[in-house]
Order: sequence, then structure tokens, then C-alpha cells
Amino acid sequence: MMVKDSARLSYELITRDDAGLLYELDNDPEVMRYITGGKVSTMDDIQNIYLPRMESYVNEAKGWGLWKVTVKESNDFIGWVLVRPMEFFSDSPEYDNIELGWRFMQKAWGKGFATEAARAVKEALIQDSNPSYLTAIAEDENLGSINIMKKLGMEYIKTYLHKDPLGDAELVYYQLKLA
Repeated sequence: MMVKDSARLSYELITRDDAGLLYELDNDPEVMRYITGGKVSTMDDIQNIYLPRMESYVNEAKGWGLWKVTVKESNDFIGWVLVRPMEFFSDSPEYDNIELGWRFMQKAWGKGFATEAARAVKEALIQDSNPSYLTAIAEDENLGSINIMKKLGMEYIKTYLHKDPLGDAELVYYQLKLA
């Protein structure tokens, strides 16, 4: 799957070679506020936890992975958009229910970049893989992410205990039904 450039942004799948960019992004307590309570990732975390975790679900043909987002004008890395089956790290992944997620540097906040990037990835997914559902999850206080979910046409479904090997969390669950 390819994600076409949008008005201001370009996209490519993140690889192990992008460890430094992931570290830079995750090294801001404000960026990590609704993910780890503000605890930043170490380079060891990136190399030994997050990259192997990402590599376990990457599927270029289906568009699964972390899509690196760069500003076309400057080629600056500003964040990523996640694509993978919901409940991927459980005994019953939902292959027709694709999770979208995003993480962006503070310098990119408030400029519509995350919405633009999530829309570009959403459109590529619909065109190339045609899932039945697109879903996003977040802490209920993460109003920025919830606003993006709504802009993507997702609706609130529930608040639930999300189970993950890295830690369980009570999250809101938004979804867009496509089929």
C-alpha cells in the first residue's frame, strides 16, 4: 500500500533505521503524557521494545506499520500514523477492524498536521485494503486525539479496559463503519 502525499505532508513506512526519530519524538514528556503518563522512552526502550513490537505487525502490502510523516517543504519529521489490526497483541486480532493512531511532535500541534496525515492514511486504507472498520483509542482526557477521531468520521462506541502486554488502560473507543 502507498499513502499519497497530501497538501503539506509526505509518508513512508518507518523502519529500524528510524530509531533516532522515534527516540526524539518519545523523548518529550508532553508528547508522552497520554501514553505513559509523561514517562519518556529511552533509546534502549526504542531498540528493544518498540521496534520489535512494530516489526511484529508491519505488512507493507496491507499498509500496516508506522507511517512516518514529514513536512514536504522542509523534509522535517513531525510524527507518525499507526496502522494495525485492533487487538493485534491478543489471542484474537481483528483483521477487518484496523486501528489508526498518531503521535506528533509539539512543534506540529495545532496546525492540522495530524488530521491531514490520518485522513491521507485512512483514504489509502479504504482504497487499497477496504477494511470493514477503522478504530482509534485514547485516554478520555486526550481531547486532541478525540477531536481527530471525530474529524475522521469516527463515533464514540464505548469506554473499556484495553489490554496490552505493555500495560492495560481504560480508554475511549471510537469507530468508523465502512462496510
